[in-house]
Amino acid sequence: MGAVHLKVSDLERSTSYYTEVLGLSVLNRYAGLVRLTADGVHPLILLEQIPGALALPPGRHSGLYHFALLVPSRRDLGNALRHLIGRQVRLGSSDHGVSEALYLSDPDGIGIEIYRDRDRSEWTYLPGGQVFMRTDPLDAAGLLREAEVREWEGLPVGTRIGHVHLHVGDLNRAEAFYSRLLGFRIMLRYGPSALFAGAGGYHHHLGLNVWAGEGAPATPDRATGLKYFTIVNPDPDHIEWLLEEFAARSIPVDARGDGWYFKDPFGIGIRLTTCGIL
Repeated sequence: MGAVHLKVSDLERSTSYYTEVLGLSVLNRYAGLVRLTADGVHPLILLEQIPGALALPPGRHSGLYHFALLVPSRRDLGNALRHLIGRQVRLGSSDHGVSEALYLSDPDGIGIEIYRDRDRSEWTYLPGGQVFMRTDPLDAAGLLREAEVREWEGLPVGTRIGHVHLHVGDLNRAEAFYSRLLGFRIMLRYGPSALFAGAGGYHHHLGLNVWAGEGAPATPDRATGLKYFTIVNPDPDHIEWLLEEFAARSIPVDARGDGWYFKDPFGIGIRLTTCGIL
């Protein structure tokens, strides 16, 4: 997964939040965008201010549920938890078995997860080969014991976009698009309300749920939230096949110098690229 492009109502307020609270740094400012990074090279988040932005109640439209920043280690997650508690940030948390996670929202109500993965040898698999994920209380005290007693220096080098979790209007259509067309493997069916899909055996690069309601309408373009998320696919042959399939299915694609832009069946923006640096 590559960078996520977010639409915000106040660029300076959001930039301050993502740098001072979340712990990213500004990579550059160009063409009205602020690009944020953890390593000084790879953009993770792009911020764009939308004039007259609409602030919609959460959980009523297809679109972003949350995006997730994956940190390299449990100690890194403990450091983040210690910092966020010190900033008196309102948090949610969970132990998913495959990972430990913190949940928070930015000033526009955009959902954010910060998490660390357990080693794959610790994952539990169901009889059919699906990954077992649970929602248990987080061992926050254990995380804080892992934290380093030093001044917060921000999210560490190695932090990346781990996954995006989306509200969609129909799980069958979502599975047809993301799994049968784009090629992600379904890693877990969470009852009738959610799917988790990944590549390379990962527990999930995509979460897909109907918690906003079956047939949830697309998020309006003028609303704050996700403009697009990025899928990095280094296989040019697979991309060529996908583009042929898009043409055959009359899915509009905007080819630009940094990738191919299109939308899923629910109006959610996607950028497909062979390189995650741009």
